[in-house]
Amino acid sequence: MSENRDYWGDLLRAANRGDAAAYARFLAALAPVLRGIVRARAGGIDSGLREDVVQEVLLTIHLKRHTWAEDRPVRPWVYAIARFKIIDALRRNGRDTTLPVDDFADILPAEADADPFQQRDTDRMLDQLDDRSRNILCAVAYEGVKLADLGRRFGLSQGTARVALHRALGKLAALRRKDQ
Repeated sequence: MSENRDYWGDLLRAANRGDAAAYARFLAALAPVLRGIVRARAGGIDSGLREDVVQEVLLTIHLKRHTWAEDRPVRPWVYAIARFKIIDALRRNGRDTTLPVDDFADILPAEADADPFQQRDTDRMLDQLDDRSRNILCAVAYEGVKLADLGRRFGLSQGTARVALHRALGKLAALRRKDQ
């Protein structure tokens, strides 16, 4: 490497002015450093995928090199691109290891028993609502009906169905507050 502290910057400036040889030297100097950064920061992903990340960084630098402010150091710009590409790769590939649940079935805590009075209390509160409100809430909560389907089922527009659902929820909340 040159004694010049901004060797990469000098090469990229020359490359941006059309010097293909300077651009080749820039990429040749940059690639091994990027491989080290990716290996250190994204060690949890497969080595082939790490090389893909390096190539993505190089491609992004190639496509965005005109955005680099030539009066600024090039290293922070390159490192920022590498950092974002590593984060993208980790998100895309997931950093967590997936293990089958069956391997841990004997040590996982059992599901808590449901409150035996919960369904009774829910039914009692629903019975206090008018038929339309009760039917709308049951369709959404128990059957998983979407708003568009809810509107069609009750002969309402989607907006009117949304308002009816919110009013039914409001009535149920008021009953709950009164019951407490």
